[in-house]
Amino acid sequence: MPTWPLPRDVLEDSDPRTGLRAGQVAERRQRFGDNDVTETKQRRWWTAAASSARDPMLWFLLVVSLLFFALGDHAEAIVLLVAIIPLLGMDAWLHRRTQASTEGLASRLATEARVLRDGGWHVLPSRELLPGDVVEVAAGDWVPADGLVLAGSDPQFDESSLTGESLPVRKRVFNAAGALPESADAGNWAHAGTRLLTGSARLWIVHTGALTRYGEIVRLSRAGGQARTPLQQSVTRLVRVLLIAALLLCLVLAAVRLAQGHGLVDALISALTLAVAALPEEFPVVFTLFLGVGVYRLAQRQALVRRAVAVENIGRVSAICSDKTGTLTEGELRLVETVPADGVDAPALLAIAARASAAANHDPMDRAIREAAPPAAEHRERLATFPFTEERRRETALLRDGAGVVAVVKGAPETVLAMCTPGADGHDAWRAKLHALAGRGYKVIACAQRVLPGDHDAAREPDAGYTMAGLLAFGDPLREGVRESVQACLAAGIRVIMVTGDHPLTAGAIAGEIGIGGGQPVVLSLEGRQDTRVDADELAGADVIARAAPGQKLQLVQALQARGHTVAVTGDGVNDVPALQAADIGIAMGERGTRSAREAAAIVLLDDNFRTLVNAIAEGRQLFANLQRGFAYLILVHLPLVLSAALVPLLGFPLLYLPIHIVWLELLIHPTAMLAFQLRSNARLEGRPPPAGPVRFFSPRAWWALGFAGTVATCAVLAGYRIGGQVAAAGDAAAGRSLALAVLILCSVAFLAVLTGLRGRLPLGIAAASLASVALIQVPALSELLEVQPLGATGLAAAVALAVVAGLSALPLRRTLH
Repeated sequence: MPTWPLPRDVLEDSDPRTGLRAGQVAERRQRFGDNDVTETKQRRWWTAAASSARDPMLWFLLVVSLLFFALGDHAEAIVLLVAIIPLLGMDAWLHRRTQASTEGLASRLATEARVLRDGGWHVLPSRELLPGDVVEVAAGDWVPADGLVLAGSDPQFDESSLTGESLPVRKRVFNAAGALPESADAGNWAHAGTRLLTGSARLWIVHTGALTRYGEIVRLSRAGGQARTPLQQSVTRLVRVLLIAALLLCLVLAAVRLAQGHGLVDALISALTLAVAALPEEFPVVFTLFLGVGVYRLAQRQALVRRAVAVENIGRVSAICSDKTGTLTEGELRLVETVPADGVDAPALLAIAARASAAANHDPMDRAIREAAPPAAEHRERLATFPFTEERRRETALLRDGAGVVAVVKGAPETVLAMCTPGADGHDAWRAKLHALAGRGYKVIACAQRVLPGDHDAAREPDAGYTMAGLLAFGDPLREGVRESVQACLAAGIRVIMVTGDHPLTAGAIAGEIGIGGGQPVVLSLEGRQDTRVDADELAGADVIARAAPGQKLQLVQALQARGHTVAVTGDGVNDVPALQAADIGIAMGERGTRSAREAAAIVLLDDNFRTLVNAIAEGRQLFANLQRGFAYLILVHLPLVLSAALVPLLGFPLLYLPIHIVWLELLIHPTAMLAFQLRSNARLEGRPPPAGPVRFFSPRAWWALGFAGTVATCAVLAGYRIGGQVAAAGDAAAGRSLALAVLILCSVAFLAVLTGLRGRLPLGIAAASLASVALIQVPALSELLEVQPLGATGLAAAVALAVVAGLSALPLRRTLH
């Protein structure tokens, strides 16, 4: 069993019989401070605002909106200003998240404590506790600080939120007489943030505040930075490159027009018109909208998104570090198997176990026994009870049975077997059954009984002569659908790693049952290594991490991230907070999760179902694909728009597009990019691996395909301008402009068809609306207003043919997208 060092300088001058003296309290208060693990400097609103002001995307939106105000396009400027609000909100959440998760840790700390000082008991706020204090904890109370168990009546603690251990932990009394040892066994310690389930306990406080194990979790939580997500960084880089390119192109065009002798006004109009067409203001707006849609759709799948920018990352998850208790399993101890002896049936075995259990005991195992036992199992006069202790490892009851007395016992199989007279099967047969059950990950107890004379002394516990009644196996059942969900993840190239504080055999058996590691998981036990840093390769290569400490869960996440994984961490306890924050996606359980886990997580599963996580990953993959296609559409349409708008006047011809044409085109491009690519997932995780390597919005192949299709579309628009001018009178700019606009609009329809396959009614409707806009050219009254000319049959046929060629050039791009 692991040990924890004892600070002698803290304990040697304190008396566990009388508590601290009044003179010691002031000195220790100055030395150790308050028992407050969640104390942190409050962030002011202007701190978060100043940090958000460093975001280049926000400044970009502000500058571009001011530019549109200067151009007189107030509607576009207002849209951009409104788009700043959700981006500011997301940045504010990032700054608030660490503080909120730290504050949430306080929900599992005691607020008051019964403290022994100067020989008398006092009820004080728990934050006033000091090392050397003696406190009493009753059943159901939270432990206020780390301390040694000085006395207690069979104390059992729930340490699941701190260690991940699903079963109650019994503690032993620490011998405070004589010289203090260098360390004390883990079985002597009670820790802040845990809860006493049964019995009572008197504790000698050793560590308070930040020095507790709970305080270490807080330190790890604060150390986790909130870096921008890869997609945020990709979008920022993309917008920055396009912005710089657009501004340079505008300057070049203005200079060339001046050199060609067109005058300052013409040069300024040319540059501003190109700027309106080239500035990529749609990208951040579309990005924000898609994240909002992702939040809504994940909420429909019982996944509450607490940090919108994390929506895109969930689709790239390649490794899931899942807590076992309450996540893969239900987190409840249940009777799963009975092995009665010959001549004893299962109800009789359960009746014996129920009679051996104290009626007022709140032990989860006793509760499970009582729920499974026959209703009349305990209806006998109880003469005496000999409770379970770590030394005895059994619980015995003496019951009146008619004129006689019956002794019933339950406890550790080895202990109970040693008290039994060998039967026909012998002890070896029972040991074989015991090992078979333990190998399947069950917690096993044995039950036995003995008939005693009616005059037996009730104060004396019989310790031999029992007859074996059978074995009871308890387990924490798997959640519904977990096995299928884990297999779906593995088929999709996503590693599933179980992280638990449970025994390696238990964890390995459950992992094998659900198919982790191909049914033969590599189990790494960190028993006795809680204070050491584990080799990263050893951590990353394991399928099951047993007996893990909070810092080691954090090491596991970092090891996987260093190997190129996008890591999701599921958890519900305080012990999961550091890993939840460090992960690319932290996923907490909504029903069973602690407040601190929910505050630290980016996503909360409302139904605590691992299957919901699989559906969320499928939706995240679809969201990323939708956003990718939406951005690809914007690039494919803007490339021919910007290049043709620049090249035609650079060659000395009149402006190809007037400001009203740019507004017209933007009215088509904006809704198409924001609405046409909102395809829904089919709620099934496709059997394809997630993207490998560094996160890129577009792969190098996709960029080549985008460039190729954009170039072909640019050539098609320029060809339309040339053909239109030749069909009409020579040098007729309006005729050439008309055909060029028609080609560009039809190219946008072709790109829409290629990227969406026209799946759904919305893309079809937008395509129809775009085609209808071409008809505006054919209406004389409108064409005059738009400064274009109606096209003849030859012009329309040429526009369709050129758009088809451009659309076909985008087919290779579709194959490169996810």
